[in-house]
Amino acid sequence: MELIDSLEVVGTAQVYEHGWQSWSPSTTYRTSDQPWRPLNERNRIICYRPDTQPGDDAFWGEGLLAIDPGDGSGIRIYAVHNAAELVPSIKAEQNGGTISVFANGPVDSIVDTEPGSIDNALARWADGFAAAAGMTEIRQAPSIWCSWYHYFTGVTEVDMIENIESIDRLDLPVDVVQLDDGYQTAHGDWLSLTDRFRSLEAIADRIIATSRRPGIWLAPFLVFPDSDLAADHPDWLVGGATAPVHAGHNWGRDLYALDTTHPGAMEWIVEVLTTMSQWGYDFYKMDFLYAAALPGARYEDVSPLVAYRSGMRTIRNAIGESYLLGCGAPILPSVGLVDAMRISPDTEPQYLPNDGDRSQPAITSAMLTGRGRAFQHGRFWVNDPDNLIVRPHGVHRKEWADHVRNYGGLRGSSDRITDLDDWGLAVTRELLTESPTEPFVPSRGHA
Repeated sequence: MELIDSLEVVGTAQVYEHGWQSWSPSTTYRTSDQPWRPLNERNRIICYRPDTQPGDDAFWGEGLLAIDPGDGSGIRIYAVHNAAELVPSIKAEQNGGTISVFANGPVDSIVDTEPGSIDNALARWADGFAAAAGMTEIRQAPSIWCSWYHYFTGVTEVDMIENIESIDRLDLPVDVVQLDDGYQTAHGDWLSLTDRFRSLEAIADRIIATSRRPGIWLAPFLVFPDSDLAADHPDWLVGGATAPVHAGHNWGRDLYALDTTHPGAMEWIVEVLTTMSQWGYDFYKMDFLYAAALPGARYEDVSPLVAYRSGMRTIRNAIGESYLLGCGAPILPSVGLVDAMRISPDTEPQYLPNDGDRSQPAITSAMLTGRGRAFQHGRFWVNDPDNLIVRPHGVHRKEWADHVRNYGGLRGSSDRITDLDDWGLAVTRELLTESPTEPFVPSRGHA
């Protein structure tokens, strides 16, 4: 890494780290704090930038890092100007009263002397970054109901019908009913259904009959090793048939990544999305998108970020004007490619992550990074803080509802509707009524 700056700091100095993708912790630290780091290799691959390994003895931003020296001289922002092909890593090391800043690629160095905190400075920086990326319009997000946080991968067609009918009977302000993970036989085999589902088209028809829109979840760039796709087309994988790249471990198995530069692989994705669109689906949650940006050999010799962005453009072309929500995605390279973005780890019906790693699902994980990326709302896209979980006996449900109220642009519910008590139903109705699009203003504390 090359030294790009050195500055004197005082005891009140702070450093903002921006993580690589949706689930990577992003927040402001005191210089005496130890930043969040992956606690194991599995988390590093799935939730952080897998080809960098920052230690806990320095601060580290992927394409963006900011420092408030604490002396009133202005916020320093170090940031990539264009994230389409290269996102440098930026490191800040403290030695006594001096912080030295290093980067492994070209970054802009900005001194923001306007009044306010690091959050205010980041909002001003984001205005310029969005303009340079060609952002001209932020599309208002629909309100959604999502199957995930009650049913997880065990969701059934019967479950979907029950909630479609409950939403309609109660006349909840839900624009989109979204089926999440669990309908498909394997990642990669998106049109092959488990025995819990008869027809995705029939579910779409039931939703449309209530004057709502069908939505669906996919992880388009992940492939299960035991899928038909992996067996029939191993050449479609990043790394190829002989050495497929390890894309992490989840759902009890190792994962592969789809090669977005392979014509056959992308023809398959287009076929999947075209078919779903013909059935009426026009809201797509695309998850685990980091897989397309993993290092590895590809059909075309391009950088991982070029491959990722090419894959996302193919998806956009295939779904047309349908609403596109990204998740588990490299953040800065995705500006201009999605309508809304999950900007934090998953929430969960639990307060703390099981292993203590703040990239992992939990209310505290989602709140930490949801606040740390609040400045992106209304500038890069509509921020998705993750869904409401306000069922009775939910852990810290009022605190989580307040977070969604303050930081949510995309508003969603993920409770079984018949499980909600009067308070949960009222909060769900309240928060799903509005989907804010105006840029987040840090001093106001809400989106």
